[in-house]
Amino acid sequence: MLRVRDQKDRKAFAALFTHFAPRIKGFLIKSGADAAMAEECAQDVMTTLWHKSGQFDPTRASVATWIFTIARNRRIDMLRRQRRPEPEELTWGPEPEPDQADTITLMQETEQLKAAMIALPDAQRELIEKAYFGDLSQAEIAKITGLPLGTIKSRIRLALERLRHAMK
Repeated sequence: MLRVRDQKDRKAFAALFTHFAPRIKGFLIKSGADAAMAEECAQDVMTTLWHKSGQFDPTRASVATWIFTIARNRRIDMLRRQRRPEPEELTWGPEPEPDQADTITLMQETEQLKAAMIALPDAQRELIEKAYFGDLSQAEIAKITGLPLGTIKSRIRLALERLRHAMK
């Protein structure tokens, strides 16, 4: 990897490709990708490895860890792209009016959720509001509040459990 990074050595890259491409494909298939997606993703990972080899730092991660992290991230990106509707699939024009019973049910559930949120301890409610209404990640919340990330995760998990229980 160092020869690829420092000298753009094609033979070293070929050796990396031969070693890692089948392993990446197998990793992706085991994680639920179909063979075609795994093949495409493996090719993309190896292309990224070549183009971004200058970012490899052996003091931060091993070659395998670095490559499989790229593979994992590529798979997530591909899954996100698959879930986006194509423009032809999007509905156009006004949505039909919702059924009155659905509207009433939604209003009741909203009131039930408000009551459940108010019943949460302040520390948990504030974190839920930051995470779900403020659209902050747990790491961002930890940075803002100064609380350890594990505390943030625990409080949010406990709060969500309480909310689930209250909404039943």
